[in-house]
Parts: sequence; structure tokens; C-alpha cells
Amino acid sequence: MLRLDKFKRHPLTFGPTPIEHLPRMTAALGGKVQIYAKRDDCNSGLAMGGNKLRKLEYIVPDAIASNADTLVSIGGVQSNHTRMVAATAAKLGMKCVVIQESWVPHEDAVYDRVGNILMTRLMGAESRIVSDGFDIGIRKSWEDAIQSVKDAGGKPYPIPAGASVHKYGGLGYVGFAEEVRAQETQMGVKFDYVIVCVVTGSTQGGMIVGFAADDRAHRVIGIDASGTPKQLRTQVRQIVDNTADLVDLGRKVRDDEIVILEDYAYPAYGVPSDATNEAIRFAARTEAMITDPVYEGKSMQGMMDLVKKGFFPEGSNVLYAHLGGAPAINGYSYIYRNG
Repeated sequence: MLRLDKFKRHPLTFGPTPIEHLPRMTAALGGKVQIYAKRDDCNSGLAMGGNKLRKLEYIVPDAIASNADTLVSIGGVQSNHTRMVAATAAKLGMKCVVIQESWVPHEDAVYDRVGNILMTRLMGAESRIVSDGFDIGIRKSWEDAIQSVKDAGGKPYPIPAGASVHKYGGLGYVGFAEEVRAQETQMGVKFDYVIVCVVTGSTQGGMIVGFAADDRAHRVIGIDASGTPKQLRTQVRQIVDNTADLVDLGRKVRDDEIVILEDYAYPAYGVPSDATNEAIRFAARTEAMITDPVYEGKSMQGMMDLVKKGFFPEGSNVLYAHLGGAPAINGYSYIYRNG
């Protein structure tokens, strides 16, 4: 029994997210495996929700206890994470400073004025665009922003990219695994595989620990969208070890239980391939499920390819973790202008 209950949680979500069967997608992919989606994109009324809120629920109590007045975080220009940090700050009555680095070599005319960054600014966050490129590690621009808040007399609370290397960053998705187990009992369905996009690591890392409790960690299939898989694997390993210790898993997660597939991140982080675009249109046209070019389009692309290649044994139940991120599609409006 994992000890998630010993950590304080500040509710930012509606509660357990629904799992839906996707019959048209299942049929279109051959009908040999059943496709389901867990809709973490519908998890909250805060600025369209998404996976980052699960993480932030366990981080907010620490921020409040620190007497911080400003949340300081970082992401790309179309970062879902900075949108959710801005939303959390607005909900708590805190200030918010977010660094938006130029992680994506994308030149759509409206890229820095719509979607996630528009909502971030609308909620009152101070959004600072800087020219530094993509990296999932600790960034100097973020450290400078933390210092700038201190210099102005504020009390910052630092939240790293994706909340991932925060000490509590993996806890929310341990909770996801516990939620799935309860829903399996209610539904009378056992999920053989979980498909999840992975970029900074704590969503999959938390799931791995959560599902390790019933020896299913190796069935959590991470679809890399970072394009920096070696660095990502190291970071996921650290998150898994830290999170396992926090919740008293009682054993070390083996390397073979951390499954990250590297085949779908091309051509670069935040840049969709033709196959990504095909996957986005496929999900939209079979199930009206909107995915984005940065995260969910690539995990959808990965799942489709794995089904077609026979990766999942016939009769498998596959759970696609929809982490949110649809607002980012607005920054790619030229690509999808004709659907």
C-alpha cells in the first residue's frame, strides 16, 4: 500500500477523471485491441485544466507553508505548464512570473499571441519571453527570474519546468495510478497498457511508481516528445527513485520497468511531423478528441503506430492518458487552417 495519504493535497481539480471507451478509434485501428482514454484534459475548471494540475495539487501546500507571494516557473512559449501555474496563482491570490523560452523553432504569425500564452497573460501572470532554446533541465533564465522577485521585495516559490524535478512533482501521478485501479474495479475492465507522453518526466515517473505497486510499471509506455531521450531517461530515473522513497514503495524500480520509446519525437520538440498531423486529424475525426502538436499528437501518433505494428497482443485494453494541451494547437493555426 503506497503512502500517498501522508502528503497534503490542495484540490485544484474536479476529482477523479473519466475513462471513456473509444469505439470508432478502436474500429479504425483494426478492432484487435480496445482503446480507452483517461481524460485528464477535462480535470478542472481552471483555465482548461490538464495534467500539470495533478502535480500542483501536491506542491501548493508547500508553497502556502513557505509564505510565498509569487509562483515562479518556466516553459516554452506555448507551455501548458506555465498556463497552469498562472491559473493556480490566480486561484490562490498569488502573483506569478513565468519565463517562456523559445523552445520551438516555429514561426507561425500568431504563435506568441494565442492559446496557452494568451490565457497565461489573461490571468495576470507576468510572462517574460526569452530567446534561449529547449532544455528540460534547470535553466539560468528561471533562476534569474527567482532572484528578480527577491530583489523586488517579493517571496518567490520556484516551480521547475513541468513541475517535474520538484521534490513532490511525481506524487500527483502516483494518485493517477490509484485512481485507475479503483475505476478498473468499477468498470470491470483491466488495462493492459497505459500510453503517456513524456517530456520532463514526472507524469510518467509518477505513473511508474504508482503502477509498480501492482507490478504493472513496465506496462506504462512513455512516448518521448522531448527529442532528448538520454537526458530524459536520467531525469525520469531520478524522479522515480525520489517518488518511490516518498510514498514508501519498498523496493527499487528496475530499469526495465521504465519504458520510453524514442521513435516519435522527430523532427524536434514542439514540431509536428506529417505523422503527428495525421494522428491529430485521426483523433479529431474519429472521436472529436482534440490533441496538440507538442504532446498529445505525438503520443497519439505513437499509440497508432504501436497498434498497427502489433505491439499490443490481440485482446489488450489500452488506456491513452490524455494530458490536456489542446490550447497549444492555436499557435499552429497555419498548419491546420484547412482542417
